[in-house]
Amino acid sequence: MSLAIAYADVAAAHDRLKGVAHRTPVMRSQTADRLTGAELFFKCENFQRMGAFKFRGAYNALAQFSAEQKKRGVCAFSSGNHAQGIALSARLLGIPATLVMPKDSPAVKMAATRGYGAEVIVYDRYTEDREAIGRKLALERGMTLIPPYDHAHVMAGQGTAAQELFEEVGSLDLLLVCLGGGGLISGCAVVAHELSPSCRVVGVEPEAGNDAQQSKRTGHIVRIETPRTIADGAQTQFLGQLTFPVIQALVDDIVTVSDAQLIEAMRFAAARMKMVVEPTGALAMAAAMQGAVEVRGNRVGVIISGGNVDIAQLAGYLA
Repeated sequence: MSLAIAYADVAAAHDRLKGVAHRTPVMRSQTADRLTGAELFFKCENFQRMGAFKFRGAYNALAQFSAEQKKRGVCAFSSGNHAQGIALSARLLGIPATLVMPKDSPAVKMAATRGYGAEVIVYDRYTEDREAIGRKLALERGMTLIPPYDHAHVMAGQGTAAQELFEEVGSLDLLLVCLGGGGLISGCAVVAHELSPSCRVVGVEPEAGNDAQQSKRTGHIVRIETPRTIADGAQTQFLGQLTFPVIQALVDDIVTVSDAQLIEAMRFAAARMKMVVEPTGALAMAAAMQGAVEVRGNRVGVIISGGNVDIAQLAGYLA
């Protein structure tokens, strides 16, 4: 079965994003290496435009709109980072944007999305269907709907984070990637398969929402209730029809970490690496540093996916 994206799609996205997306830093920590017995390479997408990797996929998708699509506008649904990525990309490309966001989205994400000029429509993530709301809006307004992960152009754009990482550090033994709907890990797995074929790719989910782990182990997409976790970017209920086959084919394993472990990773990032990392952004870091996956003796890539967290909330986590 052919997969939704190939390496050529990520390479094309990489060219499309040059001069638009930030080439984010790869950071090291001697303390992290000592504590884990590994060489950890942190790809810091918390320093990406709008604070997360989501800008990559959003811009790659919108940049391929036809003139008519650009005129009619874009609609998307998101817990926050995809919304910001779409809103900023739309502003850069002169495209009207409408975003469907949970009413309990972090205030910093909501404010930024509106600040980029997008219209925001709120819903209750526990009782309403965001996809249904988004499809209805797109149909009524003639807009193009760009989902947060289950879209080939989005998946290819997200993979450029791994493209940059491998270009900078060379081959790796292991790549750890946060996992919600699977867009980021799909793109990253395609790149790893091409540029470092012996590299194991492992996804990391919140303990409370391990639908991808269940899906990979059972061989079919498992749907769950919206998970109760501080990792708001990974409160997805199921994998995508496009992302699941890539995960089945190219991802070696999926592990989970608890909210308490996420907080420990965020605390380490702030105290020792002087970085603000949001809970979802800390998933891969928590897995590496809290023993969810064996890293000792390996060269390990760790995708820090974002840094959009309310400061007051962060202070509460770290107190």
